[in-house]
Amino acid sequence: DEAHVQANRAIYRQKFDAVLEILSPVMQVSRPDAGFYLWAKTPDSDTEFARELFAQQHITVLPGSYLSREAHGLNPGTGRVRMALVAELDECIEAAGRIRDYMQHA
Repeated sequence: DEAHVQANRAIYRQKFDAVLEILSPVMQVSRPDAGFYLWAKTPDSDTEFARELFAQQHITVLPGSYLSREAHGLNPGTGRVRMALVAELDECIEAAGRIRDYMQHA
């Protein structure tokens, strides 16, 4: 039975469409090829961005540097945060709006 898989994909398409429409004007972020995470470029340190976003908007994102390790002098996650779109659509839209507000006042 693949009906639940197709329904889940449709829900994630809606989430990505809605969130990307809100965030694309204020930060570098694009639809992933697979998965339910957005990887957004931060204007400053990924850890500082995550800390301040939580402090000011009560939104948790994960610093990209926490999810990768340094190789050849470079950590590929540095300067990015991972946003998981696992909440309900309306919650994802609300969070994206608060991230947009944070970016516009940062």
